[in-house]
Amino acid sequence: MDIADCYKKVRRRTEEICSHLQTEDYVVQPIGDVSPPKWHIGHVTWFFETFVLKPYFMGYQEYNPDYNYVFNSYYETVGNRVIRTDRGNLSRPTVIEVYSYRKYVDDAMYNFLACGELSDDVKELMILGFNHEEQHQELLLTDIKYILGNNPLFPAYSHEYVSPKADRVESNKFIKIAEGVYEVGFNGDGFCFDNELNRHKVYLNAFEISPNLVTNAEYLEFINSGGYHDFRHWHAAGWDWVNTNKVEAPMYWHYIEGEWFSYTYHGLQPVAAHEPVTHISYYEAYAYASWKGLRLPTEFEWETAANEFKWGQRWEWTESAYLPYPGFAKAPGAIGEYNGKFMVGQKVLRGASEVTSPDHSRVTYRNFFQPELRWQFTGIRLAK
Repeated sequence: MDIADCYKKVRRRTEEICSHLQTEDYVVQPIGDVSPPKWHIGHVTWFFETFVLKPYFMGYQEYNPDYNYVFNSYYETVGNRVIRTDRGNLSRPTVIEVYSYRKYVDDAMYNFLACGELSDDVKELMILGFNHEEQHQELLLTDIKYILGNNPLFPAYSHEYVSPKADRVESNKFIKIAEGVYEVGFNGDGFCFDNELNRHKVYLNAFEISPNLVTNAEYLEFINSGGYHDFRHWHAAGWDWVNTNKVEAPMYWHYIEGEWFSYTYHGLQPVAAHEPVTHISYYEAYAYASWKGLRLPTEFEWETAANEFKWGQRWEWTESAYLPYPGFAKAPGAIGEYNGKFMVGQKVLRGASEVTSPDHSRVTYRNFFQPELRWQFTGIRLAK
């Protein structure tokens, strides 16, 4: 692996994602879960400055000491920070200043990487930094969609955006997996996040899993049958969430003159019947499965069966709580705050989505969100 080339490639893709934005788009924060694009491009730059340049590049001069406070996300070890819900109040530094910061750090990184052979510790940090920025590339795309999708004019992000074709097998016959002991978790020499370790054995009862994701047309049957108004299919917390927020359909769906539309990167479009349903919460995924007389797979069932079906179009909700694997250990220092501190009150999602960065998905990847969230490209695969 050529570290310098990988660095250049990942940094370029972030800027390509933002190339369709206007200046005003960079600073909007409609809700606490969505960060302004300007903050994302500053934060991933801060990551390399804080964890690579400052400790390892002799003589490096920090760009601006205030930026540690501005662009730190959740690393308590590194110091105080702007709280997440206030990121949209950062009219300063300006977009131009954030890009100047990015260029300053990139120039320093290229000089650092040209100095000679990197230590194993620095190589590991660089690879973590690439994967970290790829995570934020996906967050950028989903946050941009939320920002524009909540603009009353529903402006397009880019007419050049091409949504990947939905792969679907002809038969809806469920895939049968035999009872037995299976191994799950990362195993290999490449990169993985700490929450994918350690590989271990699990016992699974015999189960069946759908080869296909639930489509918009199938989900529309749930809506038309009154699924959002029938408490029998919902967890108590989900039923409270539906009623409190007056939820009637997936996020971005709008009922206009007798027809369902959804906001896409091309703007408002008629709901595409054949595409996998997306932007739904765990509560909705659970309720739909209950309405069908089925269930969601556990993350271990999903991983065991993943070689039997195509995946990668949607993050797929599972029935598993986000918990540490046996023998899980956090790394020392700030890097140890990456995943472990979030292992409470969240559900695991498996797979990837249409906006996941290239080469950033693998069968053992464990994504995780709170059950009410749906701004990510989340979907449903059924099991029984």
